[in-house]
Amino acid sequence: MATAPLPTGRAIKMSDLLMIVSRTDTRGVIEYVNHDFCNVSGYSLSELMNKPHNIIRHPDMPAAIFKLMWNRLQAGEDIYAVVKNLAKNGDHYWVTTKFDIRKHPVSRGIIGYVAYRRAAPAHVIDVMSKIYSDMLEVEKANGLEASENFLNGFLDSKHVTYDEFVHTLAVKDSGLKSFFKKMTSLFR
Repeated sequence: MATAPLPTGRAIKMSDLLMIVSRTDTRGVIEYVNHDFCNVSGYSLSELMNKPHNIIRHPDMPAAIFKLMWNRLQAGEDIYAVVKNLAKNGDHYWVTTKFDIRKHPVSRGIIGYVAYRRAAPAHVIDVMSKIYSDMLEVEKANGLEASENFLNGFLDSKHVTYDEFVHTLAVKDSGLKSFFKKMTSLFR
């Protein structure tokens, strides 16, 4: 089995015009990615199809964030997030993401998820990289639950949920709100 490349630490400079889209089944297995996803991640379509979406998971991302996202999605709730992703060559890129639920047209049961991403603005990266770094430090020293507690304490001090915090920080006044609304109408 091939091992993942070690991150090089180089940030990929993404155009604000890129619209990265992916769709997965309920287990997180990739069913669709657009051209921008392939270009930014460095993976070909054939390397991504039917693979777990965590193929692009960066080791700087706390597990507690993914647990939060999965819990929300599996409960049938959409969520906004800021994510640092790992490219095939070991470089990284930050994105502001909206994860949506895909439902069966008749039964209305969850059949998968779709994620829409744009480049995260520099001020968002500055804020979130510090939070994630602190969470990861807590997670490494004291485990997943301690990292969750750290995040919850931070959010409680601001009187917001995680996606409310991200929405206010990265989406509300940035033009991303209309982007996410448009993408939801196209792909949901």
